[in-house]
Formats: sequence, structure tokens, C-alpha cells
Amino acid sequence: MHMIQGKWKIMIMYEFAETGQRRFGELQRHIKDVSHKTLTSQLRQLEDDGLITRHDYQTAEPHVEYRLTDNGKSLIPILDAICTWGDTHIDHALIERSLCDE
Repeated sequence: MHMIQGKWKIMIMYEFAETGQRRFGELQRHIKDVSHKTLTSQLRQLEDDGLITRHDYQTAEPHVEYRLTDNGKSLIPILDAICTWGDTHIDHALIERSLCDE
């Protein structure tokens, strides 16, 4: 639970599960309310925990891409099950944003 604790980690992981990989800026544009500092911190924690990888392309126009590791991918069905449980048991009027619908 510690590995996915935090307001943004699950959303970040779902984004990688849907797209395969993302650059930092793309991720920040999709997750509108997250600050640069917080997103950086959450990505570092996910990387330290072995759930995502960071690939630094040192080309003429350097960029970094992130993607799920096999361990990260193995968590997605569990997160889907939690999401399904929430859809079944939580009043939708109380849910601000559902990852299940995205």
C-alpha cells in the first residue's frame, strides 16, 4: 500500500497503463491539478519502488520518458478491481473524478 500511497500515484500508473509511456510534460498536461514539484516527487518514488522506469534520451533534443515496469503492470488488475468495487459501493455523487471512466 505504501508504494501506491499518495494522491497522484494511481492516476500516474493508469496513464502509463493506457498509453504505454509518457513524457513528463504530457503527463503534467493530462493530470491538470498536479504541481511540477509533486509530480516529480511521485515519479521518483514510483521509480525507487520499481513500479516505473525512466529512460533519458540523450539526443540533440533531450527528453525523458517513463513507463511501467513488469511489477507496475502487475498492479493494474488489482487497481481495476478496487476501481470496480468503488463503482459498486460508493455513491457517484461523492466521487469527484473516477479513473474507471477514463
